[in-house]
Order: sequence, then C-alpha cells, then structure tokens
Amino acid sequence: MRNIFLFIRRYFNFLFFLVLQIIALSFLFRYNKFHEAAFMGVANEITGRIGNQYSNVEYYFHLKKTNEALASQNESLLNALKDNIQGPDTASIFVRDTLSFDSLRRDARKYIWREARVVNKSVSLQNNYLTIHRGEKQGVTKDMGVTSPNGIVGIVVNTSENFAVVMTILNRRSSISAKLKKTGEITKIQWDGDSPEFVTMTNLPVSVPVAKGDSVITSGYSLAFPPGILIGTIDEVINDQSSNFYTLKVKTATDFYNVEYVYVVDNMQREEQKKLEEATQRNQ
Repeated sequence: MRNIFLFIRRYFNFLFFLVLQIIALSFLFRYNKFHEAAFMGVANEITGRIGNQYSNVEYYFHLKKTNEALASQNESLLNALKDNIQGPDTASIFVRDTLSFDSLRRDARKYIWREARVVNKSVSLQNNYLTIHRGEKQGVTKDMGVTSPNGIVGIVVNTSENFAVVMTILNRRSSISAKLKKTGEITKIQWDGDSPEFVTMTNLPVSVPVAKGDSVITSGYSLAFPPGILIGTIDEVINDQSSNFYTLKVKTATDFYNVEYVYVVDNMQREEQKKLEEATQRNQ
C-alpha cells in the first residue's frame, strides 16, 4: 500500500493530466457530432478486429467438436441412402425407404454405416494400416469395409473390444475389386508400394477406351463395399506393348495423410452370401 501512495505522489502531475485529458476528450466526443462519429468508427473497427481474432481462436479450439458433429451427420445421411435397401430380383417394382423393411416386408436393409475416429495410422510403409476407435462392442467385425468422406480406405483385419485395425489400400497385400465407371470393365486395384497418393489398376485390355480423369469405383463384387464407391481417378495410362494390357495409375480419392474420420460399412447380408458360396464350393 505504501508503494502505491509513493507511486501516485511521484507521478501525480502526469496522472492528473491524463484524467483531465480523458475528461476533455469525453466532452469533445459527446457534444461534437463529427468527432463522435469518427470515434465510433474507430472504436467499432478496433472492436471488430479483436472480435474476429477471438472468433478465430475459439473456432480453432472447437474444430474437434465440429468434425465430430459433421461425421455423425454424414453417418445419418449415408444410412438414409436408398442403395442400402436391397431386395431379391423380381419383376415387381417396390418403393424403397430408409426403414429396415418396406411396407410389404420384401426389401431388407443391406448396409449400415458407422462413423469412427482415426487414432493411429501409417502412410509411408510398404504395408500400411490405421486404427479406429470402434470395435466389437460397437458392432465392428473383421472383413468390414471402411470408407472416408471422399472414397474407400480399406478393410478391417483385426478387432478388440473398442478398437479396430484397418488394412488400407496402401498395403501390398490389399486387392480391391474395382471397375471403370464410364465403361464398366472390372479388374483389381492394388498398391505398388511407391507413392501414397496413387494405386494401380492392372490387366485392363488395350481395347477398352480409357482417359485421364476417368473415375474408378467399387464393383459391387466385394462383400466389404457397396457398388459405386469412389476409389480414385485415372492420372496416367501406361500401355504395355508386350502384353496388350493397360496399367492405370489411379490417384486415390482419400487423402491418407489427413484422414481423421472414417465410416465402417456393415454388410448385413454378408454372412448369408458367404456361407452359401462356401457351401457351394465344398459340394463341387
């Protein structure tokens, strides 16, 4: 307290001058319209800049919640797609909705999408994986497909109660059934272990018309993925004269460096189809 009084005593004249200056300026801005308008303009500009900076900082710290909300919303939208409902081939035409069954109970839901957060990943190895924070307790099992908001990611290869490991398409062991969206030719997508931004599509006959920018999608022949999910776009067409086949360099739709949220695809008819095909092979 004594130091405060000594400070005021030492700088009394200067502090008194500041008080008088503030009072004079307040009279000036209050009773002079021009100066009042000028002052309000400057004050609003300063307040706006400060508010904008505060908003940017606050937005940065809320990005996690924003991403989680968007991922949850996308999950709901994916589950509402008509393609998730699939009935047996028939000559009749049914109106499909987003319920488990239609009103005639002839069409059954085939796919359920579950959002999941990526908690670990590798990109630059020869065999890359990522770990998601969803596991057996949340309905995730081995062999389920995984996609990002932009395209496919890979297939679940291992699970625990609350986590799952996904073998991404950036893995030398990965092989995904794919087709050209424009022409419908079906082949395999694999990774050559080179760039994490590209995968390769091989054994495509040179008679097939292909061009840079064409889309490559899932074929629907896999139990893991629905048909029509984007894998990537053709970036380069390599013509092997000795084999009469193209090798296509495909730029992946998923950015594996920055993927944070994914969607696990649950094919609810997978086990039925798998058991039928296995039983048929055993009986051959």
